[in-house]
Amino acid sequence: MKPVRFLMAALAVVCFSAPALADNSGRIYGKITTVDGEVFEGLIRWDKNEGSWVDFLNGNKDLPRKSRSERRRYEDRRKRITIFGITVGYSDSYAYRASSAQSGIRFGHIGRLEATGDDAVLLTLKSGKEVELENGSTDIGTSIREIIIEDRNEGEIEFDWEDIESVDFMQGPAGQASIFGERLYGKVQTRRGDEFTGWICWDVDELFTEDIIDGEDNRRTRKIKFDAIKAIERRNSGSAVVHMKKGDSVVLRGTNDVDDSNRGIIITNVDIGEIVVGWDEFDRLDLEKAPAEARYDRFDGGDYLEGTVTDVDGKSYTGRIRWDDDEEYTWEFIDGEDRDIDYNIELANIAEIRNKGSRSAEIVLFSGRVIRLRGSNDVDEDNKGIFVAQPGGDEVEIAWDELEKIVFRK
Repeated sequence: MKPVRFLMAALAVVCFSAPALADNSGRIYGKITTVDGEVFEGLIRWDKNEGSWVDFLNGNKDLPRKSRSERRRYEDRRKRITIFGITVGYSDSYAYRASSAQSGIRFGHIGRLEATGDDAVLLTLKSGKEVELENGSTDIGTSIREIIIEDRNEGEIEFDWEDIESVDFMQGPAGQASIFGERLYGKVQTRRGDEFTGWICWDVDELFTEDIIDGEDNRRTRKIKFDAIKAIERRNSGSAVVHMKKGDSVVLRGTNDVDDSNRGIIITNVDIGEIVVGWDEFDRLDLEKAPAEARYDRFDGGDYLEGTVTDVDGKSYTGRIRWDDDEEYTWEFIDGEDRDIDYNIELANIAEIRNKGSRSAEIVLFSGRVIRLRGSNDVDEDNKGIFVAQPGGDEVEIAWDELEKIVFRK
């Protein structure tokens, strides 16, 4: 009997060890050093909704000096105050822009993160460049929802922001099992017929197969793991149909997972960036078997933007680019919306930007996809200027109303 018991035990070990075969080489991995000097190493889940190298760390970045186009708009909107025909001052009906702007970077570009305050970080990129980001999202600072590491020796550990001294990112072993399961991947269809495929984050919260979607089914509370779900379909503003892998379906309602209080379905796409589809525009999500995730060595820390800017008079200027007077690296993104869908498009993916008037621009991606963006100063008349540093050292500024197009160097 002893050999039989040994065999059964061996089979049990094989069965329970199966999750270790999952390829998690695309997951965020690193060493967290605490303010007390302790070091933990393993897979990292950041702020609940970032878990892979393709995901974005979001924050605010300081802006450079004010541009000519902005100063011009400011002067145009100043109201002169006079007494008996003598100018005594000005009333400012137009406020200068803020000193910082929304920014973000894929985790794969970051070599080291240092917490430099309650709401600030210093990032050292793989390229060696340093970038400071502060608050602007729950990714940075005391408002962060959680930082979890699956330490190789001690298991799951959760940290508050105040615990973190630094994080050193690195490529993790492909076979390390995760308590969260595998990363969600699938195709999202919108009510207007758009389709996006990529890594999924549901309700800006659920990221993995072991995460749960919950709701009420005939006054019963249901908690369903994403691992059991084949598809989710919007039924109306207050409910959704969840199609199970085993063949049945259930209608859920009553929570922000399945009604119009849903915070958005995020699709992270390597060829675009980040797409956020709101509940009113969402139609259906089909979960699919995930391809191999992008590994840490796919990212290089980015580089300066370079390209050729053509103005409305046909003059062209080639050199280093600063878009909207703040985006100057390939890892940065421009944002906007199209047909009620929000986009953060990584500049490394953009082949060309064409001015389409005072309110919008046409974004041509290297993949061939064309997106018409509006609703952001990145792509309308509130753009703070396009700057071209030419080889001779001169810098040329092109205001939005002077721009025809820009072609980026890949």
